[in-house]
Amino acid sequence: MTQQDLPLVSVICLCYRHEKFVEEALASVLGQTYPNIEMIIVDDHSPDKSAAVIKKFLQQQESSRYPIKTVFLTENIGNCRAFNQGFALAEGSYIIDFAADDIMLPHRVEQQVRLLEQLPATYGVVFTEAAYIDDKGQHLYYHYQDRFRRMKQQGIPVGDVYVEVLQQYFICSPTMMIRKRVLDDLGGYDEKLTYEDFDFWVRSSRKYWYDYLPECTTKVRQLSDSLSKQVSKPGDKQQYSTYLVCKKALVLNQTRPAQRALVKRIQYELRQSLRTGHRREAKLFLHLLCQLQGPVNLYNFLYKLTGFHMKPAILRFFSKGKLNFF
Repeated sequence: MTQQDLPLVSVICLCYRHEKFVEEALASVLGQTYPNIEMIIVDDHSPDKSAAVIKKFLQQQESSRYPIKTVFLTENIGNCRAFNQGFALAEGSYIIDFAADDIMLPHRVEQQVRLLEQLPATYGVVFTEAAYIDDKGQHLYYHYQDRFRRMKQQGIPVGDVYVEVLQQYFICSPTMMIRKRVLDDLGGYDEKLTYEDFDFWVRSSRKYWYDYLPECTTKVRQLSDSLSKQVSKPGDKQQYSTYLVCKKALVLNQTRPAQRALVKRIQYELRQSLRTGHRREAKLFLHLLCQLQGPVNLYNFLYKLTGFHMKPAILRFFSKGKLNFF
């Protein structure tokens, strides 16, 4: 099979303050064994020297076997909007959302394309094992082998994973390869959100199936100032984005298992909001629980959560927005 016969894969490399890592990340894309890739680099107006490092790297790649497209944004617009800027340029049948501080292992694209080409059209996403590394590139742990060891022993959810993604986090999003038509159907990422993966999992898995490739394909870098580390800080907007996704799920749900899974998710996020001092979000999650379970069940949950006795009548008053509890 010639290169022209192989499906094109668009790797959208998102860079923001990745000056120290972006060259290695881009080199890992160009070092893939798969011959039919286009690389789309989007720098989200990094305040460091990321853009200069990217331009210098590209000057050294004039003879690259892969076509390379670039977007250097003149203002910081956030991860979801920046990805959509790159996605608008994508021509591939398959898409990879690739952070410019991570590293692709050489056979990643080849392995994932091979699997997706064998799967029925109902499958829209393939995800894999990943190795987490620190800022110096030193190994920390594996996603499933270490962090989700029990899940690997019992079986990683595949196929229709809608209920599972509502209930718990288990997919390593940096390892995903996505059929382009899935993102076309969704209209790309929701630009109202601060982060993308939970919303993408919920909306895409409602219609498309997922499969797991038991190979480590990606080194995912964990940094102290990464977006996921900011959620506990005052003013961080990720918890509100999670609330918006849960509101979407409330509309998308069609089965009792899905409703039960959403209840568990909201209860978890409520605890997180209270723990991190996000009072507005805690109040919003409480309202969602009222819609799902009613004020009496909400009272029981709050009693267990806080240890305080609160009369159901007070909670009914609160659920109608008339009591500023937080």
